[in-house]
Amino acid sequence: MSSTSPEVSAKISRLFVYPVKSCAGVELTEAVLTEAGLDLDRAWMVVDDKGEFVSQRELPRMALVRPQLKHYEVVLRAPGMLALHLNIEGVEAPVRVRVWDDEVAAFDMGNVAAQWFSDFLGQKLRLVRFDPESQRLSDMKWTQGEAAPNQFSDGFPLLLASEASLGELNRRLAEAGHPPVGMERFRPNIVLAGIDAHDEDRLDVIRIAAGEEVLLRPVKPCPRCPIPNIDPATAQVSPEVSDTLQAYRRSEIVGGAVAFGMNAIVQKGADQTLRVGQDVTADWRFD
Repeated sequence: MSSTSPEVSAKISRLFVYPVKSCAGVELTEAVLTEAGLDLDRAWMVVDDKGEFVSQRELPRMALVRPQLKHYEVVLRAPGMLALHLNIEGVEAPVRVRVWDDEVAAFDMGNVAAQWFSDFLGQKLRLVRFDPESQRLSDMKWTQGEAAPNQFSDGFPLLLASEASLGELNRRLAEAGHPPVGMERFRPNIVLAGIDAHDEDRLDVIRIAAGEEVLLRPVKPCPRCPIPNIDPATAQVSPEVSDTLQAYRRSEIVGGAVAFGMNAIVQKGADQTLRVGQDVTADWRFD
């Protein structure tokens, strides 16, 4: 697509939620949008015995924990483990936990869930649920003063990426003799089709026709930690993805870090349903 076009036209090609922070995602054909992102996205989180969150950065085997969403429960499966069934509305004792620099209210999910994660990941852990009465806001330096709540995500309600961006990475990986990787490594919520590689970096407010109008505003390039180096199918770690991105995706906007995808906030349209195939339009942002 030409960058001189006055308006960008695209489609939603994939939707993902990640019920348990840093565990595998669930691909959906439709998802309800809330002010804090897609419904049930990062609603649960694994913490250590000090209440600090843990992730694939320290525990790559978290990638092998695969959730399934049912009507009233989330079912977690992992190699060698019996399934763990979580009642979506069920919680136990209130606790305080930490995610990055934020201490927030949460609910412990009980001893059975704690033992399940401890056994699979090999250290003493507990599972917690975000307290919906608590408010954790995105960094207003990036939202330009707009209040944007999120749950246990790294910092923003939504992550956007495009099929073309992944295609460009895979083209470069192939040139270097490496196999292609899937979008799952980058853990987006919304994947767009119909734009050129990394055009998502330059979009202004995104409009989605989903019943009532939905407005999403990209606010910050997503700086990448080593998680994209983890094969989600095996939890094996190798550096090819980060090494390849270093060559062409360093962003001065985020201090020279490697960036892939855009963090976004919800400006309008909470309670609307997003669906694969919906039309997306936006204007170009010229800073």
